[in-house]
Amino acid sequence: MRYLYFPGCKIASHLPQYDLATRSVLGAFDISLDSAELNCCGYPARDLDFTAAVFSSARILAVAAKKELPILCPCKCCFGSLKHADYWLRHQPGLRHRIAAMLREEDLSWEPGVPVRHLLSVLVEDVGLDRVREKIRKPYTGLPVAVHYGCHALRPAEVTRFDDPLAPTIFEKLVQTTGADPVDWPLRLDCCGYPLWGKNDRLSLKLMEKKLSSAHMAGARVLITACTYCQLQFDTVRSGQETLPILFPELPAVLVTQFLGVAMGQSAGALGLERNHIAWTASPA
Repeated sequence: MRYLYFPGCKIASHLPQYDLATRSVLGAFDISLDSAELNCCGYPARDLDFTAAVFSSARILAVAAKKELPILCPCKCCFGSLKHADYWLRHQPGLRHRIAAMLREEDLSWEPGVPVRHLLSVLVEDVGLDRVREKIRKPYTGLPVAVHYGCHALRPAEVTRFDDPLAPTIFEKLVQTTGADPVDWPLRLDCCGYPLWGKNDRLSLKLMEKKLSSAHMAGARVLITACTYCQLQFDTVRSGQETLPILFPELPAVLVTQFLGVAMGQSAGALGLERNHIAWTASPA
């Protein structure tokens, strides 16, 4: 299987362990990740200049179309932006014509139907749960974990078409292949608060604290993320408050490919675990 790999802007500079772990895990399934000169998905500009935001994603979709490859996104914000662009280009002829003219300057064109896949969908649907289960060497038998979905892949459902936005199961199914036991926690689908960071830090931290408390009360011992921004919030931001103690340090945040990689017998170094700010002792329950 081959994909055009689109990690987005934040991973290289702020979360390189997500790239390391993703490449390590996907490599075990003989997945090839092609690279290209890609730009920002446009998410930061969506509320400032809608056309610029759509063009940013449209260019990525056009590059993928030219390469005849589906896109693989580990970041749910990037995934959501690409899906939004594809949706609006299909539904707004005027916007489509403006974007087409901009793309022609690089001899590119947007084409409907370019598959945009989030990392979770690739692992669960393209690789398949049976193949993932076959790779498990160190199962977390019965370990209670909280999976954190993030917002941008689930909503709006008619745009992203990722999973049931009110009762998703894809993340739990993947984690269960490792022998872990996903807990049912009330706030699992709520926002992590990261979009407010730098704008209203107090509210951002409050949202995070409520989510961590919910997962902790449900008995989770690990919080598993599958989004760049969510991991930054639950690990980097949480650990960086000099005037506040770390919120629930006994509930570390771990990236989904780090969690899977350990269960598959891969080394901590290959998965970038030493780069996480809140230490996690990767051991069975």
